[in-house]
Amino acid sequence: MAVIGIMDSGCGGLSVLRELRKALPREHYIYYADNANCPYGDKSPAFIRQRLLSIVDGFLDRGAEAVVLACNTATSAAIATLRSKYSIPFVGMEPAVKPAALGTSTGVIGVLATAGTLKGSKYLTTKGRFSDGVRIEERVGRGFVELVERGQLTGPEAEETVRRSLLPLLEEGADRIVLGCTHYPFLLDTLKKVAEEEGYTGIEFIDPAPAVARRLADVLRQAGISSEDENPGTELLSSGPRENLLKISESI
Repeated sequence: MAVIGIMDSGCGGLSVLRELRKALPREHYIYYADNANCPYGDKSPAFIRQRLLSIVDGFLDRGAEAVVLACNTATSAAIATLRSKYSIPFVGMEPAVKPAALGTSTGVIGVLATAGTLKGSKYLTTKGRFSDGVRIEERVGRGFVELVERGQLTGPEAEETVRRSLLPLLEEGADRIVLGCTHYPFLLDTLKKVAEEEGYTGIEFIDPAPAVARRLADVLRQAGISSEDENPGTELLSSGPRENLLKISESI
């Protein structure tokens, strides 16, 4: 039996859940959206750690044997604390700087993320490892999380919001754009549309979720946790309204 807890500040982690279900379709997933406190990007690390302790306790009460932090900001703020307190395995997010750096043709990559992620030690360490010979341009995806939480993934407002953060990266020559927040892949069609309308072709947007799914499979195997559950499926929980959570979950 394998019960996997997945958390995010809101709907964004559903982009990770989508990849987990592709890679590990026989698990039972419990998804928790802390949308009453969304976004996490402007919250203090101490606040996020306290929320995560409460959320993980809830997962354990429901029988979780591993937890995925499907949130870059939560990973940066809390994963070390969680690993020191609990004996179950934790899998976190890491901005996909490495594949972007290895794949760029222009020598410039862009990172779209929350302010919390860009200031976090996990991102800064990763950036330091792969910045040799590559210029890394960063922008906060201002308003991106709010768009996704409202379920507003396309249309003029979404395009203008995306354009304000994306265009400076493209103007700097970035040909690989790291999506450093799990909400952002839900805006992928809009990101691509804006890039094309602005005359930029060959831009690759990199979603780290498939790598997280592979990592979870490895972790379960190494921990000897069964890869099949007697009752596979997904439970959706939240600290706030569930309407958009349910709506987006139906599309993945």
